Amino acid sequence: MNISNHSPSGPRTIAEILQTRADARPDELAFCFLINGEEEGPRLTHAALDRAARAIAATLRDIAEPGERAILLYEAGLEFIPAFFGCLYAAIVPVPLAPPRAGRVTQSWQVLASVIADCQARLVLATGDLAASLAKGFENFPGGDQVRWLATDQIDGSHARRWREPGIKEDTLALLQYTSGSTAMPKGVMVSHRNLMHNESMIKTAVAHDGPLFGVTWLPLHHDMGLIGGVLQRMFYGDMPMFLMSPLGMLQKPVRWLQAMSRYRANTTLAPNFAYDLCVDRIRPEEKAALDLSHWSVAFIGSEPISARTMERFSEAFAPCGFRAETFYPCYGLAEATLLVTGGSEGDRPFVRTVSVEALAQGEVVAERADAPDARRLVGCGRPWLDQRVVIVHPETRVRLPPGKVGEIWVAGASVAQGYWNRPDETERTFRACFSDTGEGPWLRTGDLGFLEDDQLFITGRIKDVIVIRGGNYYPQDIEATVQAVHPGLRLNCGAAFETGPDGQPRLIVVQELARRCGDVDLTKLRGEIRKAVADRHGLHVDDIHFLEPGSVLKTSSGKIQRHACRAGYERGVLRAWRGT
Repeated sequence: MNISNHSPSGPRTIAEILQTRADARPDELAFCFLINGEEEGPRLTHAALDRAARAIAATLRDIAEPGERAILLYEAGLEFIPAFFGCLYAAIVPVPLAPPRAGRVTQSWQVLASVIADCQARLVLATGDLAASLAKGFENFPGGDQVRWLATDQIDGSHARRWREPGIKEDTLALLQYTSGSTAMPKGVMVSHRNLMHNESMIKTAVAHDGPLFGVTWLPLHHDMGLIGGVLQRMFYGDMPMFLMSPLGMLQKPVRWLQAMSRYRANTTLAPNFAYDLCVDRIRPEEKAALDLSHWSVAFIGSEPISARTMERFSEAFAPCGFRAETFYPCYGLAEATLLVTGGSEGDRPFVRTVSVEALAQGEVVAERADAPDARRLVGCGRPWLDQRVVIVHPETRVRLPPGKVGEIWVAGASVAQGYWNRPDETERTFRACFSDTGEGPWLRTGDLGFLEDDQLFITGRIKDVIVIRGGNYYPQDIEATVQAVHPGLRLNCGAAFETGPDGQPRLIVVQELARRCGDVDLTKLRGEIRKAVADRHGLHVDDIHFLEPGSVLKTSSGKIQRHACRAGYERGVLRAWRGT
């Protein structure tokens, strides 16, 4: 079996890899769930996972045909994993989503309803308890009463004997991964088995870890970072078990994440930028004293923007625990490219470049002093691996740009997905782009802005998020960082800057969460200080500053600020204003 080189002679799909591991090492522990992030709970060996997947697959084939879509709704735990592999074993296309809260018609319910309609799913897989609590809510949506529920935890394991190999091919659709919706409504990205295998092989090659890979993750499994970078990479790598915990459990008590890393001497984990800040802010000195992080060798950090300051704070705070700065592994990816696009080399200290904000706004990369008022520090996200290609292109002329120029990031390679489900026009625009001068293509247009320098990709922002005022281009994350540096009561990574102008006159708006500990802060004075800071740093007048309750700024499941949704909420007047303590 040659998995690491993605050889045609080895397994062609992740499902085949599980079958191979179940045959070769049936009793080896694959996954263990930590209850409350602390106590060992349910476990899955290779054999148990394979057997459960076969039983689910056999049951699915009784009620559905290959190629049909099945929504996967699971709370934190291990039940999602056999359901996902069961779909692969049956050639049913899994559509992972976050389960909505029972009894409340929220945005998550609306997203769920729109996804079901978009992919024409007629199956929903869940645990029995969750199905019982959610099924009635579906009656409120068009076609909801036509959806069939399957409680996968109640399927008799003896059905595994009825399973038959579905005969899937590498280009068969393996997964519909709906985008996180950071700039628009979610779209179903069509990920093939070939895409999955190529991206997993690229991740393994990029990390090139010397020895067994032993991981801990709290990321939600319906998100590509948790599913592909966590669960499926563990199955692809296949050396040691992976320990999972609830995202909520980690957010409530971040030390649980690092305690698990310490207890199991895990060497790898992955998380968005905000999670590392959360650890610095919330883990007490006496809790740090009990941590041993010396074995930690790969700390994936993604979900733009990656902050140099975050990495410095974390490295400084946990250096006494044995954490090393070179453990950080900045990377860049998106659902349309399956997951990983670029990453560095294990053991290299992250590459940080200090540039002029004013020059960036003009599409130029100009070095700047770190203490200059116009300075912005950018973190290198590594390079592409295997046969993946990344270029920088002028988003309007579609001409390739040289190093040192800011443009749209375009990607080509076997990890680029097949397109958007049932959206041929958007697929053509996004996945079939060609250079206007040479006709070379197709390329994936990411919608992200960045530049290449010294064999590193640097991300500067999103095209759709760029603020245009009086002919000048401004990156919202720069303004947000300026705002959040004004006062310690302004929550990091919990604000949004955007422009609005229904009357044709662009207005700069800032919405920003305040921490509970703010107490009786003088909001009028604070608004004045924010306006002065933004004017001094960016030469802009903030037309309105709206302070919000904690948890009010809308984000994707990976922690990206949903600026378009924040703008819509502001315009409708539905954001939760700060009420004080």
